[in-house]
Amino acid sequence: MGGFFGVASKNDCVFDLFFGTDYHSHLGTRRGGLVVYGKDGFDRSIHNIENAPFRTKFEKEINDMKGNMGIGCISDYEPQPLIVRSHHGTFAITTVGRINNIPEIVDIIFKKGNTHFLEMSGGDINATELVAAIINQKENMIDGIRYAQELIDGSMTMLIMTPKGIFAVRDRLGRTPVVIGKKDDGYCATFESFAYLNLGYTDYRELGPGEIVVMTPEEVRTLGAPGKDMKICTFLWIYYGYPSSTYEGVNVEKMRYNCGSMLAKRDNIRPDTVAGVPDSGIAHAVGYANESGIPFSRPFVKYTPTWPRSFMPTIQSKRNLIAKMKLIPVHDLIKGRRLLLIDDSIVRGTQLRETTEFLYESGAKEVHIRPACPPLVYGCKYINFSRSNSEMDLITRRVIKDIEGDMDEETTKRVLREYTDPESERYDHMLEKIRQQLNFTSLRYHRLDDMIESVGIDKSRLCTYCWDGRE
Repeated sequence: MGGFFGVASKNDCVFDLFFGTDYHSHLGTRRGGLVVYGKDGFDRSIHNIENAPFRTKFEKEINDMKGNMGIGCISDYEPQPLIVRSHHGTFAITTVGRINNIPEIVDIIFKKGNTHFLEMSGGDINATELVAAIINQKENMIDGIRYAQELIDGSMTMLIMTPKGIFAVRDRLGRTPVVIGKKDDGYCATFESFAYLNLGYTDYRELGPGEIVVMTPEEVRTLGAPGKDMKICTFLWIYYGYPSSTYEGVNVEKMRYNCGSMLAKRDNIRPDTVAGVPDSGIAHAVGYANESGIPFSRPFVKYTPTWPRSFMPTIQSKRNLIAKMKLIPVHDLIKGRRLLLIDDSIVRGTQLRETTEFLYESGAKEVHIRPACPPLVYGCKYINFSRSNSEMDLITRRVIKDIEGDMDEETTKRVLREYTDPESERYDHMLEKIRQQLNFTSLRYHRLDDMIESVGIDKSRLCTYCWDGRE
């Protein structure tokens, strides 16, 4: 994943750019970057943020950088923003998304005369550099952006800063958001809508799927009309989004209350208390408690002074260790209690199993688990929800393989459809196997139809691929 913030102002923009970008720190793990443009041209800085927050790495830059336009990003993988010199002139670019057909695109660009790409430390090509190379295949910037949207299999949202303005481009099917804010001296473009609220901006508008606009201190002008079809990622509300953000008119915190309420309506147990796994599970648990009348409590709290983000570090074994270290038990709220615990999702299952064991060790009588979304059965192809190399990292797929054994491709497609149907015997069998493996007292996932109702947007405009495999 990742996040971005861009500013076009009549005055110096560095303060707004710094704090607007910092407000995206929950979305990325690896790199933070800022580029500004002013009378001295482009000025860029990129830092590794794996072991320190964005703010601490860029405090010096905000005193040295000057400019009236800028773009910044929090990146979960590649170093960015990049500064590119081409026949379009010099421009800076940052992206959020995923490219599934990198080798094919690289071959196309090599055949058209591009000489090389710089490898990152892992040997991969920087996806943002590749997007810039695609754009440079066309005679003008707009045609290049449209070409990138057509060529990329996956999704790609971007900010591109030139000396004349900032292009804000939402991916072709709107899987990730772009929101424009306005104040007296300029405009901003952001992934998270809340990022500009404390900086004096007010809501201006949200870009439509595939829309291209150019943002200057004086105006925001549409250069490419939005498309009719949208597939915004539903997981933005379940997990990624910050509580104060709103996408397509639906607030994250409110959606999570709805989600917990729908979970409670279908449940049939009466625990002593309802709790949420910090942080994203808490609002779901509040919704459940409000609907059911079962008291909400916090039987463990997250130690935020030194572990503010669940994403870091990137190595899975260390993430598992930190997930355990940062949760501090409140024994008086655990011992002898029957707990119902809501987490945003179950991916690999490792962290939630350890959390459950930790609750038992702290004296819990029962631990009932209620994920706030359906079972994750398909790996995300669009926004790098997980950088796992194999869908077998998902606990659902491991359990299905244990049950079914090896299957050919056609059989797998048919069988997986049954495992995503909450009315099927295979679905029930999978849940029981997961419950046993992770040592839960009971397990009940959110249903897809209920989750969609919790969002309140028509299913045809939501991406639900990771749950039902439908593109």
